[in-house]
Amino acid sequence: MTTTLGRAEPRVGAPAVPARLSLTPKTALAGQLDGAWWPRSRDLETELPALAAALEEPWGRITRVTVNPTRWPVIPHTIAVAGHTLHVGWFTEQDPDKLILLSYTVGRWDLLVVPPETEPAAAARLMAAAATPGSLLTASVLMANEAAIGRGIRDAQRQEAGWESEGGACMSPFGNPIDRSTLPLPGNGWR
Repeated sequence: MTTTLGRAEPRVGAPAVPARLSLTPKTALAGQLDGAWWPRSRDLETELPALAAALEEPWGRITRVTVNPTRWPVIPHTIAVAGHTLHVGWFTEQDPDKLILLSYTVGRWDLLVVPPETEPAAAARLMAAAATPGSLLTASVLMANEAAIGRGIRDAQRQEAGWESEGGACMSPFGNPIDRSTLPLPGNGWR
């Protein structure tokens, strides 16, 4: 079962917005990821306080975060979070779709970062896949798989729209238009 947390630390002058988070349940099965985080923007200074606040109870105080700079336009060195400082680092060698969190009390966690612009259905699939206990799929592999699924869904929708726009009966089962004269009609021996 996946745990989704929605607690957020209020920022001065801004309403509290819960972190969208899905965590791997505690099991003996270790995987590549410990869950997923779906931020609302690419602004680490805005997004990380809510994430750190949501994780404080189950994981303890988050003290350090590392990201790959290809996905984040601005990476602050430190961020004030609920009475302490969160140190932010970046590494180009790190998977661009992953966030690494460190805590003195419990250790390290790796989270898939679902892009903020992701459609809700795709985000739900990604968050569930990242929280699967014992999964050997990396963050980049999950993102590539979702891209393929998204292409398949768009292709199926396009084929269905073509089917509907052609009246349905004028398309072969393979998605190719066919001439109405080739349709089985009662005069052609079909009943």
